[in-house]
Amino acid sequence: MKKFCVFGNPVKHSISPKLHNEAFKTFGIDANYAKVLLKNADKLKEYFLKLKLSGANITVPYKETAFNTCDEIFGIAKKIEAINTIVQKDDKLFGFNTDALGFLKAIEEFGNIKNALVLGAGGTAKAVIFILQENGIHVELLNRSRDRIEFFKKIKISAFSWNDYKPKKYDLIINTTSAGLKDESLPAPKELLAQILKNAKFGFDVIYGKKTPFLTLCEENMLTCKDGADMLLYQAALAFNLFFDNIYSEKEIIKAMKTAML
Repeated sequence: MKKFCVFGNPVKHSISPKLHNEAFKTFGIDANYAKVLLKNADKLKEYFLKLKLSGANITVPYKETAFNTCDEIFGIAKKIEAINTIVQKDDKLFGFNTDALGFLKAIEEFGNIKNALVLGAGGTAKAVIFILQENGIHVELLNRSRDRIEFFKKIKISAFSWNDYKPKKYDLIINTTSAGLKDESLPAPKELLAQILKNAKFGFDVIYGKKTPFLTLCEENMLTCKDGADMLLYQAALAFNLFFDNIYSEKEIIKAMKTAML
């Protein structure tokens, strides 16, 4: 039996095991997918090898750690410098990022987006910003502090801290932080968010499974919004296929995983 898992902290909320195990069942694959609480970033590779995994997904806050853990990096992950999918082949750990394309597919229903503001500066923010930029959407970043924004300067993204930002008009506001996942916090001061959201059209939170305070505030400001469930589904389907050399139909994987989300 092949073994897979999702590493993160927190990870209790994750429904990734449900999605992947349902897909294993659908395709008749002898495999199991679990969730592993990882408290020490430096232990990622050690745990991966100790658990004898064939592959894994990485969630907050270890996507950038995973980038430095893998032996080889492929595709868009090289530019994003953040990994959410690891596959073991020939005794090497290969790193990929499926968050970017998963996010892009998840916002298709919003239609024509010309500009966006991303809240947060972690691995998910990197994926979201890069794919928006690559698709011709003007994007800016707002983070609590300026400590983590050097990467974004390198790819010519206007990045601001709470203290040096003046609200502007955007089509789409995206929360990539963990604010609201374990508590009722917001990704930025409420007064500042209210100024931003009153001129926006769409709101997106990468957190799924609950209406976060951010999404509640979006609705109060009459934005069309959605959580990260579709992003999770689409990135999971892409990751699943990477685990098995892309031999399965993406459409059939999504169909199988959707049944686990009902």
